[in-house]
Amino acid sequence: MGLSYRTRSEEAAAVVAACEKVGRRAVAVQADVAEAAEIERMFDAVTAELGEIGAVINNAGIVSPSGRVADYDVERLERVFRINTIGAFLVAGAAVRRMSTARGGNGGVIVNVSSRGAVLGSANEYVDYASSKAAVDTLTVGLANEVASEGIRVLGIRPGLIETDIHEEGRLERIGTTPPLGRPGKAEEVAASIAFLASDRASYMTGSTIDVAGGR
Repeated sequence: MGLSYRTRSEEAAAVVAACEKVGRRAVAVQADVAEAAEIERMFDAVTAELGEIGAVINNAGIVSPSGRVADYDVERLERVFRINTIGAFLVAGAAVRRMSTARGGNGGVIVNVSSRGAVLGSANEYVDYASSKAAVDTLTVGLANEVASEGIRVLGIRPGLIETDIHEEGRLERIGTTPPLGRPGKAEEVAASIAFLASDRASYMTGSTIDVAGGR
């Protein structure tokens, strides 16, 4: 398994160690997914270490401090869309260039990580984040139709309120019980759904995005 990180090298090393502990090879590569050249370097490094890539999880994403649309500035919007949307397109394109059977690859699967906010809108908090992820939903559908005949499946997943550090302090405590299931989700629950989509068990799925959001 190859994974990328931008600044959190210790956490990336811990993931590599956890993979190796269960007998899986893993490599962590420092890269900024907002930069096309770094994406290419990341893919090349993983391929050189582990061989051809068969699955890509397009997971990078950021939020800015919560606020209303009327108070957003250009710098905030460019930062959010540069990573969440443009970065997702660049990673997906790099994956297709390597996996497409029309380009000499062996096929594969791309799983784009969106957000339930793309549907709900995240009013008064993260409308920019929600909008950037809605574009990822469109990427999933459009790219799936482009590359279905080239041996590549493209799928998406929309996590809801998940226990990760992307949230501002106190946010999960404030709204974590609002989903019908009455609790926030766990990262492991999202990971299990991604693993299913990337597996042969989902071999007749492409262009779809599934919600992992507790009913919210």
